[in-house]
Amino acid sequence: MASPVFRFRNRSQASFRLDGERTFLRYPVVGDHSEWSRLREASRAFLEPWEPRWTHDDLTRSAFKYRIQRYDADRAAGHALPLFVCLQSSGRLVGGVTLGAIRRGVAETCTLGYWMGEEHAGKGLMRDAIGALLPHVFDGMRLHRIEAACIPDNTRSQRLLENVGFRREGYLNGYLKINGAWRDHLLYALIAEDWHAMRKKSSGSGG
Repeated sequence: MASPVFRFRNRSQASFRLDGERTFLRYPVVGDHSEWSRLREASRAFLEPWEPRWTHDDLTRSAFKYRIQRYDADRAAGHALPLFVCLQSSGRLVGGVTLGAIRRGVAETCTLGYWMGEEHAGKGLMRDAIGALLPHVFDGMRLHRIEAACIPDNTRSQRLLENVGFRREGYLNGYLKINGAWRDHLLYALIAEDWHAMRKKSSGSGG
């Protein structure tokens, strides 16, 4: 399969890329709509139980264009960093990752959200993508803490977070409105000191 062609507004968009072993992360663009909407529609039943309720026009081009405008504005303001996850082998879009609620000053923190197309789930791709993202969070953005919350029933998400080093910190009652209902969540977090220690330990055996 040929790699898709992406149209970026400027050189900085085209040059931003975080590489994992099997995936890479990049900025979303309007030209992604067809591939994104096909993947989301095919994965709808798989994703809806874990996401805010989809709007009636969620997959339309006009809604996607507005989504990209919002992404660009949030990124420019330093409030969020939305990224698409693509395969190294083909450039194919497989999911998304967002750093949201970025706070500076005494907090230096953000939240992590992610989704994966159903056909690509369970293959370790999101773990690879988050592994590529964390150096940017702690070394590039110089944040101190990254949080993630998942519904207690979502054991797959819990395993993912624990596998990349997050620690479970608490239980959040009625935390987010998911698929039309207020749901409890488990709170996970990873701080810079722990991440640097893990990285040092993983590379220490090689000298």
